[in-house]
Amino acid sequence: MTKSPDTQRCGWCHRPFDQLPGAGRPRLFCSRSHRQRAYEARRRADSLKIPAGQVIVSEVDLRSLHDRLYRLESAVEDVRADLSDHSGAKAYREAFDHLYDSAKDLVGMVVEPVRE
Repeated sequence: MTKSPDTQRCGWCHRPFDQLPGAGRPRLFCSRSHRQRAYEARRRADSLKIPAGQVIVSEVDLRSLHDRLYRLESAVEDVRADLSDHSGAKAYREAFDHLYDSAKDLVGMVVEPVRE
């Protein structure tokens, strides 16, 4: 599913969601549970005096995200080098498969703020 850049994104998980038609304020979250999590996170941040726009994430989640992004970055460099030497449908298909294998690890990944 391809979404336009102006599609509403959840204030908690940042995944795109569709607005419901009708009157009222536009929704900011894709579900009630995400609205509640965001409220709890704001309250916790206030109690810890964390500045607005900053969050505390677990080191494990951050490390996992960095590892996956590094893998994707390396795949992009590999593809750039491979396609500079070869052209043709087979080379492009192999490049696509390599990029896809690296990128699919990021699909569905959400790094959430630490909650106590």
